[in-house]
This record gives sequence, structure tokens and C-alpha cells, in this order.
Amino acid sequence: MWQSFYQGVLNAIEVMSYWEVTAVILGISYLLLAMRENSLCWYAAFGSTAIYSWLFFDVSLVMESALNVYYLLMAIYGWYAWRTAKQVNKESASNSIDEFKTPAVIHTWTLSQHSFAIGGVILLSLISGYLLSKNTNAALPYLDSFTTWGAVLTTYMVAKKVLENWLYWIVIDAAAVYLFIDRGLYLTTLLMAIYVVLAVIGYISWKKRFAEQHKNIYQEQTT
Repeated sequence: MWQSFYQGVLNAIEVMSYWEVTAVILGISYLLLAMRENSLCWYAAFGSTAIYSWLFFDVSLVMESALNVYYLLMAIYGWYAWRTAKQVNKESASNSIDEFKTPAVIHTWTLSQHSFAIGGVILLSLISGYLLSKNTNAALPYLDSFTTWGAVLTTYMVAKKVLENWLYWIVIDAAAVYLFIDRGLYLTTLLMAIYVVLAVIGYISWKKRFAEQHKNIYQEQTT
């Protein structure tokens, strides 16, 4: 199995276009910059998703292309939210910690928010998975739907700087590993495995920054 996987990765690398290589590099750069809360991550995201939108459409993967158009729009929104929220934070310095939840400051969601988000993803995945299974020849329609809707939600969470976005990505990318192995997309499988590792590192990094940011906010409000 591992020999087949290794050979599949090598074969995929050999047929990769320069555009695909660029998209992969930009995709990894996006995650590395997002870990550092660097707004340049959205430039990398925009470039990567713009290329993937065209690549997927060119090979008639319309749904994947449409998903990347969404990523493209979220890259613009994320850049705007991160940049403009800095000014909002200055004006909100007198607010309580619970109210201090602008996108420039990492924050967490409540249990009810997570329940609503997860429930929504599961419901949408069941509906679209059922429709795909009945009307198309889609492979693993329910898992494919779950990774798609999960990615839609989690990209929004990144733009809003919700700490738990990284935990969501770990689950989604791990599910995508199985999905792409099943489809024989070995290079993409390898990339998803790398994304899982980066998501773990991203969560640890943001958790430390979350503690530091809210400690500073508390000190400013008590002085």
C-alpha cells in the first residue's frame, strides 16, 4: 500500500503544471502566514484559490471550482476584516473582555455557537450527500459533502479569528486524506496530511496568542 502511495505521489509530481505548483506553494504560505496572524495570508489565499478555480473548471470539476470561488471571496473579506478591525479595537479599548471580539483579536465561540455550526454542517452534508447519491455518480458523496461544507464554515471562522478554527481544520483535513486516497489523488493526500500537521501547530500558536492578547486587554482595562 505504502509503495503504491509513494509511486502515486511521484507520478502526480511529474505531471504537475507550473500553475498547480504555484497554487500549492501559495496554499501552504497562506497557512504559515495565518498562524502568525499576518494579513499577507489573504494575498496568498487569493492567489492560490484563483489558480485552483481555473484549474478545476478547466477539467470540468464545476463544484470544486465554485468552492474555490467562495474561497476567493472569503480571501477578500478576510483581508478587509483583519485590516479594518485594528482601528475598531482601538476604539473598543474600554469594552469588557467578553465584548472585545473583533476579528483582529483571537476569540472563542460558545458551546451553543459550536453546536449550531456543527449541526448546520452535518445537516447540509446529509442533504447534499443524499442528493448527490441519488442524482450523480459522485464517489463518497456524504464525506465529500462534509469536507466541502466544513471548509466553507471553517474559512469563515479564520476570517473572524475564532480560535477553534484550527481544530475544525484538523478534522476536515483528516477526513479529506481518506477521501483523496480513495480517489487515487496521492499528491493532494500528502498535502492534506501536511495541512493536518500545520493545523495542529496553528492551534498551539493561536492559543498562546489568545492568552497573551486577552491578558493585555485585561491589564489595560484594570489600569
